Amino acid sequence: MTASLEHTNLTVSDPDATAAWMCDLFGWHIRWAGAAISGGRTVHVGTDDRYLALYTPKSAAQPGTSSYDIIGGLNHVGLVVDDIDLAETRVKAAGFEPINHADYEPGRRFYFLDHDGIEFELVAYD
Repeated sequence: MTASLEHTNLTVSDPDATAAWMCDLFGWHIRWAGAAISGGRTVHVGTDDRYLALYTPKSAAQPGTSSYDIIGGLNHVGLVVDDIDLAETRVKAAGFEPINHADYEPGRRFYFLDHDGIEFELVAYD
């Protein structure tokens, strides 16, 4: 048996706004949007095969400490891009700050935080 990742569900403050910048930045599309558990809202954004489910509850608690310090916390979402330099230009144009650049086997990468403090890693493989 082999498994592949279909989606990841993230809690965000505004799933529609997050989906919009993801569509612009990554060339994705909205697969579905609607009511979700406990009076919340979810937007599925990605490709035809893989996506992120962006969920917001009816009333959300504010984030606290770093996810790297919480057992079960989300540390970052890693995405492969074809052109790391173009990706960085788009990240900056979207109003995010690229950080932690690295160039090591097997590819070049950098990170950025979105409006909710979720860390994304973009990597291009040689």
